[in-house]
Amino acid sequence: MSDLLSIEGLGITFGGVRAVHDVSFRVRPGEIVSVIGPNGAGKTTLFNMISGVYRPGAGRVVLEGEDVTGMEPHLLARRGMSRTFQNLQIFPSMTALENAVTGYHLQERGPVLADLLGLPGARARARRAEAGARALLARVGLERAAERAAGNLSYGSLKRLEIARALALKPKVLLLDEPAAGCNAVETEEIDHLIAEVAASGVAILLVEHDMKMVMRISNHIVVLDHGEKIAEGDPATVSRNPAVIAAYLGVEEGQDHAHG
Repeated sequence: MSDLLSIEGLGITFGGVRAVHDVSFRVRPGEIVSVIGPNGAGKTTLFNMISGVYRPGAGRVVLEGEDVTGMEPHLLARRGMSRTFQNLQIFPSMTALENAVTGYHLQERGPVLADLLGLPGARARARRAEAGARALLARVGLERAAERAAGNLSYGSLKRLEIARALALKPKVLLLDEPAAGCNAVETEEIDHLIAEVAASGVAILLVEHDMKMVMRISNHIVVLDHGEKIAEGDPATVSRNPAVIAAYLGVEEGQDHAHG
């Protein structure tokens, strides 16, 4: 199976400090790849480079054979890359349905004047967006919460709502930044099942997550960062036995310096 997303030698420097250095890996359709590492390892910085928030200082991001390095997030979204954030990007005063509908506004953009005047084309787009949003809420198990204000939903429900909104863009690659953070065991299991279901539909999943049980349970492939460098990668069983990974998490000195600045 061909690679959907290829990360080739990505690196970035902030104020003379190498935050991420020479990181490479690949993600295939339907595959769940997790990026793990201790706090400060460079995981979110890596995500920000891949998703167009930061422009890499070195390396390339290749999506379906196209070099999309440094491309702005809305342009990446139109090419099939969607992302959730570590901190919820939900509108609390809007309903769950209205939040889900916002995902469609990037996907279906018509003439502004037609939207303002409520012309037939704009009304048809609005109907399609609402129908699609309701279907996505059902997919993530929130159909009964459609008319509830997002601010009144549980934290786990909000996490699933954010995934629903990301899915509105019909992504080929979905980047999930700590989707289970702040969730209890039941909510984490719900998100676990949702991620597996999305991957089973053929969407490539790239995940940053601190919940190691979840990572080991759902990942096909794991990439481990420490001090901005890739120190290991492989399937969960292989990575969990890797001495460099164990040392990084336990803070044990191996006699090798992985820090660069």
